[in-house]
Amino acid sequence: MSNAVSEAGTTSVQSVDRALHILEILGARGECGVTEIAAELGIHKSTASRLMSALLTRNLVEQLSDRGRFRLGRGIVRLAGSVTSNLEGVSGSRAVTRALASETGETVNIAVLDGDSVLYVDQVAGSNLRSLRSWLGQRVPVHCTASGKALTAWLDNDARKAARPTKLERLTEFTITNVDELERELGQIRERGWAVANEEMEEGFMAVGAPIRDAYGEVVAALTVSGPSGRLTKLPLDELAHKVIASANELSGDTDIWRE
Repeated sequence: MSNAVSEAGTTSVQSVDRALHILEILGARGECGVTEIAAELGIHKSTASRLMSALLTRNLVEQLSDRGRFRLGRGIVRLAGSVTSNLEGVSGSRAVTRALASETGETVNIAVLDGDSVLYVDQVAGSNLRSLRSWLGQRVPVHCTASGKALTAWLDNDARKAARPTKLERLTEFTITNVDELERELGQIRERGWAVANEEMEEGFMAVGAPIRDAYGEVVAALTVSGPSGRLTKLPLDELAHKVIASANELSGDTDIWRE
């Protein structure tokens, strides 16, 4: 009996692990079919289908009816929102981020470093209708984003290397793919106090970011303003950067807000 219970428990844990892996795959790729999921996990297609059905029931994934593919569902947004509302730093930052979004008309995000990726933990939409794009819970590369640069520029050499992906993937023609070139830019960011990424992660998209620091001066998060590059490049860049820095400074100084 004990062996049967143990085996059942092991199977349940394995199913949970696979389901979580599916969510990670969809988060990274955007959308996938059952065959792709099965191949990625190394399981039979029927097993993958059963897992997808369970996730569908919980609205954690949704099916694209026209192609039979899957993407993350609204249940993920609900869960992410629950986490966000309980993060002291996020709830305490809302007055500042809302003011910045109102002033600039663009999307304002707060992001933290998560291994060699950037994780967005909060977002406030600006008044410009085309600025409405959900980054909440999304992971993006550190080398081609304003948030990633702001988060890593002030790390020591070893920490910067650990936070940098093994290969600097080229996502657009403007993506920095050379480590020495990236290091030079991070040096410039340390000197001026803010980071910019103009069409480096995707065409037509631009962001300006600044670091949020704890009471000891350590960078623990990044604040960014983002939107269509055609619109943001019409603004005085220094002026926009100074607004972002001022808001990031308002959020800096409390060691309990961003440290877990």
